[in-house]
Amino acid sequence: MGADRKGGARPRPGRAVAYAALGAVLLAGCASMPDSGDLKNVESTPRQDTGVRVFAMPPAEGAGPAEIMQGFLEALTSDDPGYDTARKYLTSDAARTWRPEQSTTVLAGGPSIEPGCRAGGSPDLPSSITCVLAGSRVATVDGQQAYQPADGSYRKKVRLTRSPKDGQWRIDELPDGVVMGKSDFQRNYTSVDKYYFASDTTVGATGQPVAVADPVFVRSKVDPMTQMVRSLLSGPSRWLGPVVRSSFPTGTALQKDASGLAPDDQNKLTVPLNLKESQVTAVKCTEMATQVLFTLRNLAPTLESVELQGAGGHRLCDLSEERAESAAWHGSAKTPDNLYYLDGKHRLVRMPTGSTTTSALPVPGPLGEGAKALESVAVSRDEHNAAGVGDQGRSLYVTSLTSGASVGGALVTSQGVTPADRLTTPSWDARGDLWVADRDPRRPGLYVLQQGAAKPEQVAVPELSSHITDARVAADGVRIALVVEKDGKQSLLIGRIQRDNGTGQGTSVVELRSAAPDLEQVSALSWAGDSRLLVVGREQGGVLQMRYVQVDGSALDGPAPGGLPGVKAIAASEDERVPLVAYSSDDGIVRLPSGAQWQKVDKDGTAPVYPG
Repeated sequence: MGADRKGGARPRPGRAVAYAALGAVLLAGCASMPDSGDLKNVESTPRQDTGVRVFAMPPAEGAGPAEIMQGFLEALTSDDPGYDTARKYLTSDAARTWRPEQSTTVLAGGPSIEPGCRAGGSPDLPSSITCVLAGSRVATVDGQQAYQPADGSYRKKVRLTRSPKDGQWRIDELPDGVVMGKSDFQRNYTSVDKYYFASDTTVGATGQPVAVADPVFVRSKVDPMTQMVRSLLSGPSRWLGPVVRSSFPTGTALQKDASGLAPDDQNKLTVPLNLKESQVTAVKCTEMATQVLFTLRNLAPTLESVELQGAGGHRLCDLSEERAESAAWHGSAKTPDNLYYLDGKHRLVRMPTGSTTTSALPVPGPLGEGAKALESVAVSRDEHNAAGVGDQGRSLYVTSLTSGASVGGALVTSQGVTPADRLTTPSWDARGDLWVADRDPRRPGLYVLQQGAAKPEQVAVPELSSHITDARVAADGVRIALVVEKDGKQSLLIGRIQRDNGTGQGTSVVELRSAAPDLEQVSALSWAGDSRLLVVGREQGGVLQMRYVQVDGSALDGPAPGGLPGVKAIAASEDERVPLVAYSSDDGIVRLPSGAQWQKVDKDGTAPVYPG
């Protein structure tokens, strides 16, 4: 099923639908149901022009059970806003109680009908048919629109009945939610980051709240901006909820019948809310508008300002893009001043991010003077301090990037037998805390150093049954990416950071979830956006390659970075406009400006990093 340019519907070309071995149980009234042939999937549509909207056809008069099932499954993949056409394939009771918004189940090849549907009623003239929809699960999107990778089989019963009044077949029992194939899901849905604030974190002298991305999926051609505002107002996903807050008062919603939200010709968006002026302070209103602007720029990159309107059309506040960037700390809006790496003399050097040359200069202070022979480094996000791992991975040092500073004793020490069993590359979050893992299999541990100077605190990871081989904290300080190894295989996991906050419970990383379920080896990683990472990894039986992954484990559209042989380390920034940088055993430090090929920077350099 597809759509022509006028929006009318026509049969979808190449759509494969077959129902095998239903046999003689489907007799009178079921003549349109095939009774032989191989079982095939209700396969997904090839990717279509994103400007074309697809609408479903209602059931034809006298349609048999096979046509009803086929039409219903296809209607689930249409751009019908309220699934009104899909409901026409249901009985009136089923149409009233069915909740399509409850979940979306994504199957590898689309739903199939298992053989052996059971007929009810007279053998010659059945009044009901019960079939099983089946497939191989890829993912689920829950009622909060959050994506979760899944596996295993999918089997759900669907019952059709024949109306005694007019003889028409309709579905009268079905599971809540919708189900579709992977390619239909990719055509119908788009991933968008909505934004909240870290509940216990502020940065800078003015105490800016830290924006945290919460990726969700919305139907891409069904009023996506209005969908996203509703999703933002409904609150964060269950996974992220414990560590973030929203500035919208409880019960905030769009005004009744609000729809079709879009920027005007001045790139300004007006959002009508049900709030009274007395409910909103100026500071809170600015934060609310900031959440809206950060969220909707995903869908409207040219959006320049947001106005929030209250009940009665009164203006609550407005906010420009420039003011939003000063109202909250936002990782992807912070362009780093410099790229850093270790030169051939083991000195920490830097070069301006936007430099078109390949010349780098030693940083001020002891690390730029080669006071310690370092293997890896991390520079704080304000670019005032640096942490380095030296002594062949045994010791973590922290010092200021100022002339005359000194390097004190090691703050963390590993007893690992080999360098591969010692400290990982450290990383900083926006609040100034420093994170590092010890890979010693006898004494493994994840550590955080408050402000990069306090005594290291061991972080509990209660769900972990394997040991950490790499760790990178997100800029927001509430999520961390961990590479863990078990039985020779590596996995990339994202965990939520629960802070002590005076409870005496200590800091912990909880609710680990996979960000790259198809990878069995991960040899390098870097955050590359508010909810995206760049990794070097390998699928089972595949070759080592560089690719982007989403923190929720969903697939990303768009090309991967160009191939680079011998890559050992990578560096990316949350600001996606900044060039990628890598260390290759063949070419040393190389960078990849947008639209260009990999360029050599320093043949003798190693360990590239952006601040973080």
